[in-house]
Amino acid sequence: MGDDLAPAGGPRWVTLEGGSFISGSDDFYPDEAPARERTVAAFQLATTPVTNRQFATFVEATGHLTVAERPLSEAEFPHLPAAERAPGSLVFTPTAGPVDLGDWRQWWRWVPGANWRHPRGTGEEARPDHPVVQVAYADAVAYARWAGGRLPTEDELEFAACGGNRPAPYAWGEERDPRGVLMANTWRGRFPYLNEGANGWVGTSPVGAFPANGYGLFDTIGNVWEWTGDLYDGQPDPGGCACGADVAALRAAAQEPTATPSATRRVVKGGSHLCAPEYCLRYRPAARSPQSEDSATTHLGFRVARDA
Repeated sequence: MGDDLAPAGGPRWVTLEGGSFISGSDDFYPDEAPARERTVAAFQLATTPVTNRQFATFVEATGHLTVAERPLSEAEFPHLPAAERAPGSLVFTPTAGPVDLGDWRQWWRWVPGANWRHPRGTGEEARPDHPVVQVAYADAVAYARWAGGRLPTEDELEFAACGGNRPAPYAWGEERDPRGVLMANTWRGRFPYLNEGANGWVGTSPVGAFPANGYGLFDTIGNVWEWTGDLYDGQPDPGGCACGADVAALRAAAQEPTATPSATRRVVKGGSHLCAPEYCLRYRPAARSPQSEDSATTHLGFRVARDA
């Protein structure tokens, strides 16, 4: 299905007329509150997240080298030997069994050689019709400009994810699986050690493998988190889930005081295939999460927008 929805080179666009909607929520995480009325102007949005096939076309045309394909800066990490500054990124790794869900380091690890071509490092290659992952903020911006667009704002992605509905609390209504239908690629099982798969998909799924919303958009909820162009201006809930595990947090957790990676964070939206009810209820339009610009992970991608 993904091949029909995502042209090889650039996005397939849907025009959204814009309007007013209720943004945020008073019922879940603190950084979503308060619920308030917001208005967006008309804009166009890609029907799906950017796929590996699309991103490969961009790389072939431009020679772009992603952040994950570059070594860590010696100036920022002078205490690390060259081998530990080798190119790489963050990879989700299931645990052997139940663990303390307050410690995200138990299932996130830094893997040398992990990048958009090889999301988990050596071995598995990126699948053409799946959303591209392991892309940092600068990589998403570069593709968007090449494609004649930009990254969507937080309000635009939230408006789009609602699909013309008022979420209660999910984009499609009150039930996670209405009438037994799986509406999005989210975690099925016990996090972070047992994932039975969403319609058989463990990890990312081909774009368009789950139902479109009322605007004809796919995967605005689940599959991969999506970068926005907006700076994160909230305070993460210290007791909340670490949906946005990132380089800055990883270094801080490792107590490396001389490390000074960029701490600039952008809002990401939509949730991902790692969202599980007992851990992360961020697969809702109102949900948001911070992500440092210099980070790339196995559950983070993007889609592009442009002015109408």
